[in-house]
Amino acid sequence: MHKYKTRIADIILQKRLQSKGAVLIEGAKWCGKTTTASQFANSILYMQDPATKNQNLKMADIAPGKLLQGETPRLIDEWQLAPKLWDAVRFEVDQRDEFNQFILTGSAVPADLADISHTGIGRIARMTMRPMSLFESGESAGSVSIKELFAGNAQIDGTNKLTIEDIAYLICRGGWPKALDCNQEIALQQAIDYYDAVVNMDISRVDNVERNPERTKKILQSYARFIGSQTKIPTIKEDVRTSEADTISDATVSSYIDALKKIFVVEDCPAWNPNLRSKTAIRTSNTRYFTDPSIAAAAMGIGPQDLINDLNTMGLFFENLCLRDLRIYAEVLDGNVYHYRDKSGLECDAVIHLRNGSYGLIEIKLGGDTLINEGVATLNKLAKDIDTTRMKQPSFKMILTGLGNYAYKREDDIFIVPVSCLKM
Repeated sequence: MHKYKTRIADIILQKRLQSKGAVLIEGAKWCGKTTTASQFANSILYMQDPATKNQNLKMADIAPGKLLQGETPRLIDEWQLAPKLWDAVRFEVDQRDEFNQFILTGSAVPADLADISHTGIGRIARMTMRPMSLFESGESAGSVSIKELFAGNAQIDGTNKLTIEDIAYLICRGGWPKALDCNQEIALQQAIDYYDAVVNMDISRVDNVERNPERTKKILQSYARFIGSQTKIPTIKEDVRTSEADTISDATVSSYIDALKKIFVVEDCPAWNPNLRSKTAIRTSNTRYFTDPSIAAAAMGIGPQDLINDLNTMGLFFENLCLRDLRIYAEVLDGNVYHYRDKSGLECDAVIHLRNGSYGLIEIKLGGDTLINEGVATLNKLAKDIDTTRMKQPSFKMILTGLGNYAYKREDDIFIVPVSCLKM
């Protein structure tokens, strides 16, 4: 049995349990929701246990409260098999009037909401889990802390031990817990199997609408080609049609993408809208990304060596890897990750914005002095354009890199940080 690897979600789950009667953990399939929840549970009900599944489903329909009896916090795994459990949990939380009572986990496929009469607001907290960051999987030493940068700690240090071959492998392997501690061939297969399950089963289980696996593949391939861009639906439609004889509408493409979002396959980055000194129009479209870069690699049918042979594509997929990690780190800091782009073409890859109004500006570059200098120019221009009479100055400016030997602070106060040195 593998030893449990500590997750950043552990911190979030503990905080949620201390302030709510129940916590719903959502997120991508295979990202470790049940495993993490079980570390905190004092009793567990596995709804899909073949030995008791039929009995559980009948009990959920007749007397759902019986299934909630057990030492708390009680984990109800695959709760969506019996959606009536949602109202039962909400009612039980009200009756007990105590925190730390239930944890709900299940497949990434949403539950049928027809049998749910209450949203659970105020009783059931939600949290999102993603595949593991490099810090969680052990590829990042964590010598540079985003939390410390927000706190004003300008002293950073760290050594990068990842090669370009390592980074290409980590992009294609992804952050799937089952891919860790395996040889490379087996580890790389996990993302491919995940992709196959999404295409052939999960996308049609979202809302019980039968969707064409081949069309799903084409849409995912197109999404991967446009990764890191603000590409519109009509452009994706035309890209899909170039290799598809039949017609396809904007609405159909949107329905497939919406389904992929619901099962946490794709996760776009929202636009950041700061107060600027100028009247420059800000682009408000979301930026296209996957929950994990390995899904994009699987969709394109490429491996680590293919990325090394095409550094432009590798740079975009590396950007997705960094976005995954930044989202995980930002969430535990009570923050969100955004993308900035205006009509003049000025673009910032990532902005971590905390609830208290603090924010950090981040450019993501695979490596190389030329690209890093371009990122520095972008950060300085954007910081200069922000109206600091109406919002705070950036807490930090960072170039997040793949290659490069060290983490350090430049004379102009911009941090150069290899992703293998970063943590929350």
